[in-house]
Amino acid sequence: MSTVALMWEARAVPGRSNELLEWARSQILAQEPVRRELFSAPQDRVLVITWWETSEGIGAELPELPEPAADLITRAVHRWRFASVEVGEPDGS
Repeated sequence: MSTVALMWEARAVPGRSNELLEWARSQILAQEPVRRELFSAPQDRVLVITWWETSEGIGAELPELPEPAADLITRAVHRWRFASVEVGEPDGS
């Protein structure tokens, strides 16, 4: 079993970051992650990180947040996937 973190980051239209944050908070995924955190940042950015336990690794099919309405964001959502590594593993530090 491994842990996979999905990161979702969007930039709201200026002044609408609270609305984007509430939109992200209200999204219901097909499955509940082990953990979900929401962050806000300068320049009206919102970040959501979800953690998943899976035996399929980083390529596992996992529910992701969709794109918000086009009038709420200034660009396409950025998405990243990360797999946890143990300290001392070749890819870990």
